Amino acid sequence: MSSVLDKKPRLTTSAMIASIANEGQRTQAAPFGKALVDYAASHPEVVGLTADLAKYTDLHLFGQAYPERFFQMGMAEQLLMAAAGGMAKEGLVPFATTYAVFGTRRGYDFIHQVIAEEHLNVKICCALPGLTTGYGPSHQATEDLAMMRGIPGLTIVDPCDALDTAQAVPQIAAHPGPVYMRLLRGQVPLVLDEVQGYRFELGKAKLLREGADVLVISSGILTMRALEVAQDLAADKVGVAVLHCPTIKPLDEAAIVEAVRYRHRLVVVAENHSVIGGLGEAVASTLLRHRVQPAGFQLAGLPDAFLDAGALPTLHERYGISRSALAARIKGWLG
Repeated sequence: MSSVLDKKPRLTTSAMIASIANEGQRTQAAPFGKALVDYAASHPEVVGLTADLAKYTDLHLFGQAYPERFFQMGMAEQLLMAAAGGMAKEGLVPFATTYAVFGTRRGYDFIHQVIAEEHLNVKICCALPGLTTGYGPSHQATEDLAMMRGIPGLTIVDPCDALDTAQAVPQIAAHPGPVYMRLLRGQVPLVLDEVQGYRFELGKAKLLREGADVLVISSGILTMRALEVAQDLAADKVGVAVLHCPTIKPLDEAAIVEAVRYRHRLVVVAENHSVIGGLGEAVASTLLRHRVQPAGFQLAGLPDAFLDAGALPTLHERYGISRSALAARIKGWLG
C-alpha cells in the first residue's frame, strides 16, 4: 500500500501563501522589511516589535540588522500593542507587526485605549489583509478597515504593491501619531513603477490612468487588478480610469470629487475588504456629502459573509476580485 501511495504526485495547496503575484509577474522580496532597515539606519528611535511572526511579516530583517532594537513579544497581541504604546511614550517610534486578524481583533481595545486615545506614535503593520490567505475566517481580515476606521485620529494605509509599500514606510514613520498599514510581505508584485511619475504620498489619491466610461476607485491589491482590467476592457473599446487611494483615512475627498463630478461615467469602488465599512462606503459618503451624483455606483468588494477556505486563485474568482471576475462584473454593470 505504501509503495503505491509513494508513486502518486504529492498534493499541495496555496491556501496559506501570502503572495498574490500572478505567475511570471515581477515582484520584489520583503519591501517592508528592507525599507524599514534602511530608514532605521539614520533614525535610532525606531524599534521593531512582533507577536511571534517576525519571519512572516518581514520584520526579521530588522531584527537581524538591529537586534538590540528588536523585541519578540510572543503570541500576545494585547501585550504587543501595550508595549508599543509604552515605548512611544518614552520617545521611541515602534513598528508593531502581526497578522491583521490578530492585531485588529485581539488587540483592538489596546489600540483604541492605549495607543489612539493618547495619540501615540505607533505604527501597526499587519500582514494577510483581506482575502490574501486561504485559511478561512480565522485568518482572513476582511473587516479590519471597518474596525480601524472607527478609531479617532488613526491614519490608515492600504498599499498596492512593493513600490507603494517601500515608499510608505518612511512617510508613516515620519507622520506624528498612530498608523495602521495593511502589510504586503514576501514576494510582493511590482506594478506602479510602470505608471509614469507615480510616488506614494500619505493622504493623497493618484489618478493612474484616464478612461471615459468607467472610473474605478480602488486601494490595495485591487488597484493592481483594476489596472489589469483596464487593459483588458480597452480591447472592447471600454475606457476605464483608475483612481488609487492608498490612504483610506484621512481620505483624499477632493481628488475623489474631482474625478467624479461632471463626468458621466460608472463609478466602481474596488477593494480587498468587505463591502461593509470599507473604502466603498467611505467613497459613497464623500459623494453624498459633496452632492456629487455619478452616472452609476457599484461596490466591487468582498461579500458580507464568512469566506471559504481554499486556494487563493479559486477564492478570488469565487468572490469577484480576480482579474476575470472583476472585468465581468464591470461589463455587467455597464449593461
